[in-house]
Amino acid sequence: MIRSFSFLLLLLCALSSCGLLQQSQVKIPLTETEAAQGIREALDQGVGRGIAQLHREDGFFRNNTYKILLPAEAQKVEAVLRQMGMDALVDRTILQINRAAEDAVGAARPIFAEAISGMTLTDALTIVQGQQDAATQYFRQKTTNQLKAAFTPIIRLSLDKFSATKYYEDLINTYNNFPTTLQKVNPDLAGHVADKAVVALFDQIATEEARIRSSGAARATPILKRVFGR
Repeated sequence: MIRSFSFLLLLLCALSSCGLLQQSQVKIPLTETEAAQGIREALDQGVGRGIAQLHREDGFFRNNTYKILLPAEAQKVEAVLRQMGMDALVDRTILQINRAAEDAVGAARPIFAEAISGMTLTDALTIVQGQQDAATQYFRQKTTNQLKAAFTPIIRLSLDKFSATKYYEDLINTYNNFPTTLQKVNPDLAGHVADKAVVALFDQIATEEARIRSSGAARATPILKRVFGR
C-alpha cells in the first residue's frame, strides 16, 4: 500500500513538472514597449556599425558604393577641366570632399539617436513583423529631411576643416572664369555631401538590421534576442 502511494505521488510530481515545463516554453506575447525597445536598439546598433565603417580613412573614398563624386551640375566642370589637363585639381577636390564626409559621420550618432528615440510604440510592433529592412525604411521615410538639416552644418565644418570648400571653389571659379563659360556653376556642395552621407549611413543601418533579423549572433542584447528571436 505504501509502495503504491509512493509510486502515485512520484507519478503526479512528474506530470506536474512536465506541465510546468510546457508552460515555461509558451512564448509570452511581445509588448509594444518591448517591440519599440528592440527596434530602437537594432537601429542604434546599425548606426554604430555604419559609422564605424564610414568614419575612417577611405571609408568613403575607397568604397565604390559610397564614394562621393562632384554634384551633377558640376560634372560638366569636371569634364572640361580634365580635357584641359587639370586632373590634379579635380582629383584633389574629390579626395578632400570624401575626407570631409569620413570626418563628419563621426558626429552623426547623437543626431540619429535623437531620431530613433522618437519612434512610436505602435509603429514598432508593425516593424518587428516587417521586411528585412522595415525599421530602416520607416526611419528613412520619417527622418531623412530632419537628419539632413541637422547634419549639413557638421558637413560644412568638415569641408572647411579639410579645405574641401576651398578646393571646390577653386575648381568652380577656374571653370566660371573661362571666357567661353556662359552659364556660371555653383551648386551647394555641403547639401550634396550631406545627402550622400545620409544615404550611406541608411544603407549601413539596413545591412545591420538584416543581419540582426537573420543571425542570432548579431543580437547583442537580451531585448534584441527576445524581439528578433521569435
